[in-house]
Order: sequence, then structure tokens, then C-alpha cells
Amino acid sequence: MPEAVTPEAFADAFVPDDDEIAAATEQSLELGVEPVSPATGMALALAAAARPAGSFVEIGTGAGVSGLWLLRGAPGAQLTTIDHDHDRHVAARARFQSAGHTGRTVRFITGRAADVLPRMNEDAYDLVLVDADSEPVAQYTETALRLVRPGGTVLVARVLQQGKVANPSRRDRRTTVYRDLLRGVREREDLLAGVSPVGDGLLQLVRR
Repeated sequence: MPEAVTPEAFADAFVPDDDEIAAATEQSLELGVEPVSPATGMALALAAAARPAGSFVEIGTGAGVSGLWLLRGAPGAQLTTIDHDHDRHVAARARFQSAGHTGRTVRFITGRAADVLPRMNEDAYDLVLVDADSEPVAQYTETALRLVRPGGTVLVARVLQQGKVANPSRRDRRTTVYRDLLRGVREREDLLAGVSPVGDGLLQLVRR
């Protein structure tokens, strides 16, 4: 009998191939950056497609995988992508250019997100993706919610931490940070909040 496929593997295999994203994924791994899964990437593209000519911010460029997914969903959007690592931006810039996204489409800001975000305009963006260091993730998320317009979307990747967040016996610092984030946004009346189990978990927030 054929070997059973996990739901996660099935969801990843369901996503059509994309040569540029595949190349960026390979380069991400070479740089030591874990890229989002294909199913997570498609979830990003679907969220972006609701804002086809929007203005997006990405916290955590890596080698450009997540950004390419966002622009796959909304090729007419403008993306500002932030990362502290110059080498990652060099790699991502090449991948974006190869995919046909010019400097008019993608703006790179090299620096720590904690320093960059406070200088960005509030209520000015349609979508913000947070896919960066775990320790300041709550701070980044709160800032992202100020950056998006009312009705705008904030996406936070990897919030389930390989299932650890759902396990109450796990109390390590990294897991606790994400668990506290989810607890904090769940009951807020100014947000519509949901968690998708796709990939390693994708938190979706809409600012009311």
C-alpha cells in the first residue's frame, strides 16, 4: 500500500512549484535561515492578494522567500523589507531582481527592526509580516499593528513553535514568549485574531 502522507506534507505538495522561490529557499538554507514552508508561503500570498496594489512591510528578509510569496499574491504591491544582515539583503535583492521585481517594487532597509520600526509612518501600510527573532516578537507585533491602517493585516510566522506552544508542560523562554503573544491578542476588542496551523503556525490579525 502507498505510504501515508502527513497533512503538512500534503499541504506543502499542493502548492505549485515556483523556480525563483525554490532558488531563494535553497539560498536561505545556505545562509542558515529557516524559510517558511510552501504552504505557509501560499497563505502569505493569499493574504497579500486581498491587497493587490497595497503597501507591505516585512520584518525579517532572509534570502527573500517570504517577500517573494507576498509579491506572488500581489505583484502590484510595494514591499519594504527589513533585516539587520547585509549579506541576506544582497542575496534577497538578487532573487527579487531575477523574479522581475525592481527597486521601485522592493525597498531594502538594513538595520535592527527595533531601531527602524519606530521611524516608520503609522497607519500607512496594508500588511505587515513579522518573521524575525523570537524575543522581541511581541514588541514587533504591537508596532506592526500601529503601522497598518484600520482594516490592515498583521501576520506573525512560526507562532506554534513546532507544537510546543500548545503543550502546557513546555515552559522554556522561547515557547513562553509566543504563548504570551497569543494570549495577549486573543481577547483584544480592537483586533480580529486567528491562528492557522499551516507550517509552524501563522497568526493572522486584522486591525478593526
